[in-house]
Amino acid sequence: MKLHSEYSPAGDQPQAIKKLINGINKKYSDQTLLGITGSGKTFTVSNVIEKIQKPTLVVSHNKTLAAQLCNEFREFFPDNAVHYFVSYYDYYQPEAYIKSTDTYIRKEAMINEEIDRLRHKTTTDLLTRKDVIVVASVSCIYDLGLPKEYLENILVLEKGQKIGVKGLIEKLLKMQLERTPSVLEKGKFRVRGENFQIIPTNEDIIYDVEISGGKIDRIFAVDSVEGFIPGKTPEIEKVHISPVRHYVSSEEGIKRALKGIESELKKRVKYFEKRDMFLEAERIEQRTKEDMAKIRERGFCHGIENYTMHLSGRNPGDTPASLLDYFPNDFLTIIDESHITVPQIDGMYHGNKSRKEHLIDGGFRLPSAMENRPLTLKEFEEKVDQVIYTSATPAEYEIKRSKQVVEQIIRPTGLIDPKITIKPARTQIKDLVPRLIDRVKKGERSLVTTLTKKMAEDLTEYLESEEDIEVSYLHSDIDSFERIKILTKLRKGDIDVIVGVNLLREGLDLPEVSLVAILDADQEGFLRSETTLIQTMGRAARNVNGEVLIYADKMTESIKRAVEVTRERRKRQMEYNKKNGITPKTVKKKIGDIAPAEKILDLETSVLPEGEKDIDKLMKEKEKEMKSAAKDLNFELAAILRDEIQALKDKRKNHEKKDNDKRS
Repeated sequence: MKLHSEYSPAGDQPQAIKKLINGINKKYSDQTLLGITGSGKTFTVSNVIEKIQKPTLVVSHNKTLAAQLCNEFREFFPDNAVHYFVSYYDYYQPEAYIKSTDTYIRKEAMINEEIDRLRHKTTTDLLTRKDVIVVASVSCIYDLGLPKEYLENILVLEKGQKIGVKGLIEKLLKMQLERTPSVLEKGKFRVRGENFQIIPTNEDIIYDVEISGGKIDRIFAVDSVEGFIPGKTPEIEKVHISPVRHYVSSEEGIKRALKGIESELKKRVKYFEKRDMFLEAERIEQRTKEDMAKIRERGFCHGIENYTMHLSGRNPGDTPASLLDYFPNDFLTIIDESHITVPQIDGMYHGNKSRKEHLIDGGFRLPSAMENRPLTLKEFEEKVDQVIYTSATPAEYEIKRSKQVVEQIIRPTGLIDPKITIKPARTQIKDLVPRLIDRVKKGERSLVTTLTKKMAEDLTEYLESEEDIEVSYLHSDIDSFERIKILTKLRKGDIDVIVGVNLLREGLDLPEVSLVAILDADQEGFLRSETTLIQTMGRAARNVNGEVLIYADKMTESIKRAVEVTRERRKRQMEYNKKNGITPKTVKKKIGDIAPAEKILDLETSVLPEGEKDIDKLMKEKEKEMKSAAKDLNFELAAILRDEIQALKDKRKNHEKKDNDKRS
């Protein structure tokens, strides 16, 4: 692990790094890094990773935040394997059964192939190299299949390796790669004489393998868009090719599994028949036998994860294999925003259990389907080795478990916590408006938090129509891509104010924001708890003119504690700056860091080219942009570019149809 950065640790970072490393060397199982917003927790953690040289799992509660973190770690560790591991579904409706209305909901899912590729890349690298950092969502605690069998199915191809054409074909087919005579896609291969072209599940390039005299002569890594270019396409020595799916099993394993499934099915049918539940008995028998036939024939069926207990040889109640099992015994775990992530880990098991029970009782799944589940919090604790929790507001869980709590209060930038102004809630709008106008005149941005979506929308309409302020609202009804566009407009100055309900979920990093207003702050609850208030105040901590307006008619305990903590930190920061002669400056951050929105086209208004050659050229350009966006983990942009490519394909088909009609 080699850290690259133009900056050296500063502020509270040096002492935090030293204490955390000392704790790891002393074999502390749990530590907490209490780092305020803008204190550089990721940089601190990166320095720890470089010093201890252990594979590292970073768990985030949110896909978008995980992507941001992953990109930060990639910048710090460009020579190492830094991976992104989240759920591969663009859309997911889990299988469910509602007993009260006798309604069965079939599983519906749209798999994002790029994320699926990154998942395979993650597991392959974890099993084949040591310098790996994985940034994951709570998807990392879900059943994934046995690493031992996955490793046995990873195919290593190396220059000079003895292997024949027939033998390589057999190996690729066994790994469930599909042979094709025409178009190459992910998970497929093509054979022409002694030349193989393979696109593995874990890569986005074509491996061109030349065999001569029963051994591998050369291997080329071919760009899937540009194709082979003599003198430019790189020749490589070795490649690891992953199996198509994480649920892999040997022929013996499949036979054993089928035997176990059949035995369980017989017991389950008898159970239902004994209770005169003949519909359920017929349902489970028909569904299970169909699945068994597919597993016997192809080694796979849709919903195969529900048979994972039999495929893995586990007993009921045994802990399932997850991403954590792909790590070596000694690895470091970072729980980012632990006050949110830990409860999320704890809640996954209970939600899954409730849904599966209804399916099993309704005859849609065998009881063993319950074993396809996420880890419990206790199982997670047993799986991880040494843990560092990071949060500006750690919860009681982290504090109690930690051998030490390391504070990181002084920012490297010298920025201090925002000034707090408390005003009555009964006149909050009247007081707020001139303050917003003043910030607009200064070229600064503002965030306003409300308690309800309706209030956010009404306040937005009022500010826009009555006060002529460029404003937009942001809440859970706004889709993820639209949120990114709104935030980009705020940073550019196209919008001056954003009004939202829970702006924390966005993972906002907006240095242009100098004012945060919290309306109805005295209404105790999740949105106005001590933790939420402190986190919300932190949104104004990246600007030298940062100020927080708290509107309350009474001082709740949450407000008192949040204000006390913030003012104490502000005092310490000011004293440090004075002692060290530091003048705080607003954080500078490129606007493109949120989203390259200027690249996004509107399909309904964009003019598509007419000529077939022009269409092909534009398609290639967009494929490059799509792959680049996916590489940067900007999947919203990648999805739009994917749709544009499909529109171009449809246009080309229309051209071909017209040409054929003319000829006929």
